[in-house]
Amino acid sequence: MGYIMDLRKIVGSRPLLMVGACVLLVNQENKLLLQLRKDNHCWGLAGGSLEIGETLEEVAKRELQEETGLIANNLTLFKVFSGQEVYYKYPHGDEVYNVVTAYICNDFHGDIVIDDSEVLDVAFFHIDDLPENMSPPDIPIIREYERKTKGKP
Repeated sequence: MGYIMDLRKIVGSRPLLMVGACVLLVNQENKLLLQLRKDNHCWGLAGGSLEIGETLEEVAKRELQEETGLIANNLTLFKVFSGQEVYYKYPHGDEVYNVVTAYICNDFHGDIVIDDSEVLDVAFFHIDDLPENMSPPDIPIIREYERKTKGKP
């Protein structure tokens, strides 16, 4: 988050627009990969903010590999999320209005390697058995994924 951290030095904790990407990584058992975040102790998707010059797909792949050790072979655009539902105030006070491009990944390789600077744990969960403590900005993304996978309008 070099770009965002540089902006924070100028604007402090006031709300920023933060553009980023996340990955809904689904294994062969149709389970969703979640990470237990170190900053808020909630489960969420692998993802992060766009750096200068990056594409959103590059962000998604980079963050997935940095946070979980897994490498996406292919990503499929799922949906772009923005607005009040993805607003977030971090535990340390920084505020963001996220613009998140969500990708689905079913084709990946590698071994799980946890980035212990950001992540406490990584695990796969069935969509009907997700942890209760979900990271707030990921909830609308996961709900939409659940709705689409269950064929609900």
